[in-house]
Amino acid sequence: MPQAAETSAATPGRERRAPRGGGPDRERPASVPTGLKPLAGESFGYDEARHLLWRAGFGGTSGQVRTLVEWGVERSVRHLVRFEGAPPGASDDKRFRGDIMQPLTDEERLAYREALRTQNERLIERFRERRQAQQRADRRQVAEMQRWWLERMIETPRPFEEKMTLFWHSHFATSYRTIENSYHLLMQNRLFRAHAAGNFGELLFRIIRDPAMLAYLDNDKSRVGAPNENYARELMELFSLGEGGYSERDIKEGARALTGYGFEGNEFAFRERLHDRDSKTILGKTGNLDGDGFVRAILESRRCSEFIAMKLYEFFVAPLPAAGDPDRRAMTGTVEAMAKLLRAERYDLAPALEALFVSEHFYAERFRVERIKSPAELVVGTVRSLRTPVRSLRMLNDAMGLMGQSLFFPPNVAGWAEGRSWINTSTLFVRQNVANFLLTGKTPSGFDPLAEVERWEASELLDGLREADAGAERDPERVVEYVTRFMLGRAPTSQQRRALLEFVDSTGGRVSEPVVTGLAVLVSAMPEYQLC
Repeated sequence: MPQAAETSAATPGRERRAPRGGGPDRERPASVPTGLKPLAGESFGYDEARHLLWRAGFGGTSGQVRTLVEWGVERSVRHLVRFEGAPPGASDDKRFRGDIMQPLTDEERLAYREALRTQNERLIERFRERRQAQQRADRRQVAEMQRWWLERMIETPRPFEEKMTLFWHSHFATSYRTIENSYHLLMQNRLFRAHAAGNFGELLFRIIRDPAMLAYLDNDKSRVGAPNENYARELMELFSLGEGGYSERDIKEGARALTGYGFEGNEFAFRERLHDRDSKTILGKTGNLDGDGFVRAILESRRCSEFIAMKLYEFFVAPLPAAGDPDRRAMTGTVEAMAKLLRAERYDLAPALEALFVSEHFYAERFRVERIKSPAELVVGTVRSLRTPVRSLRMLNDAMGLMGQSLFFPPNVAGWAEGRSWINTSTLFVRQNVANFLLTGKTPSGFDPLAEVERWEASELLDGLREADAGAERDPERVVEYVTRFMLGRAPTSQQRRALLEFVDSTGGRVSEPVVTGLAVLVSAMPEYQLC
């Protein structure tokens, strides 16, 4: 992300629209724009740039927000979506081993069968101990992979790439708990990153050859005469067409097309002798269809572009409201415009996503600061926007698990439910504690021993205000307004403003680094901090 090429043209300390708190002064517009009409350049201000950084990434510092304002909406969106060149840290996952879960050789398999036949308990126990040692090492590796990916999301200069990798991880959900092979999940993670904002069709061709997915949906043992229908069903229902976009016959025929698709070690393997070569009819296409033929039939269905457009829209904008909502037609119209662009671009994702992020629709008042942050967005976004110390990747990963999002462990093949499912009395307690931990080092059981060494530089939070109006950082009212607007994406309500000013008064009435830290902690504990 760009660093602070500062401008004082827009800061969160000045109102540009009606306040949007949770109280009676909140105003909701009656409608939103339809379609992908570009936002007028002069309408792209601080609030819009902040919205873009949170939705298309994991937030940003006040300086980064102001840089995007200076660039304008088109350049900002292009910078985020059209990342080019070799990815940063392209080899930072080379330390992970691909041989931990190495299967038995043919000779070892024969020896094991013989041991079972002759009831050689000593040899059987040796094979069992070997397997248990592999599993322990692999569990350690997947835990290290969780820390590695979290760190990558925090440090990357290409946040949209990681945001899309996270999106695909939930869309093509595969859990370590089922496949118990960390390296296969690493390979899948690389696949998602390589196609993050690329071509959906190419990703679909690759995913039917992905060892992790083949194991997760039981396709590696699917054979002619005994096809397993799991993969064919989820490929259409969850990955490409949605419910109602196929028939039960399509599932059965698709399962036949995927027979023989498996893997050997870490590589895809097409076992020709296990593949059904008879004619099949899938989604109206007839022939000796294999997995690629199955995918082509899916991509030729208009339903596919509509389904993927909807999934992207709901992830980056909002879920469709119930029938009767005055904005539903505008929202479905925008999804249809995205689907049309996907078809025109032969499933290249970047043009449709750029058009969405540049559109008036994306920046409509209704959609801003309304989406509940996922645990990853909360943790990564707090570090990236406030530049807090990371403190402990292990503790942050543990907290994410308690909040319901353990990386590489999605709950089921449908992925994480998102939205209100993230919030309950237990997870909200952890959410507030993790923000406090990042800001102060304080945990529910005390302080991190390194808290005094890794102190958060609270003064950085006021850089934008100081740049816009020298001396304003010493004015409690301006500071409260600025901190709240930056952290919550909206001006404080009268109740919030009063409570925060009372805190400043209780500490002597002067703005200092400890006071700014206290303000940040109080704001992070507000329910609105859970939104982006």
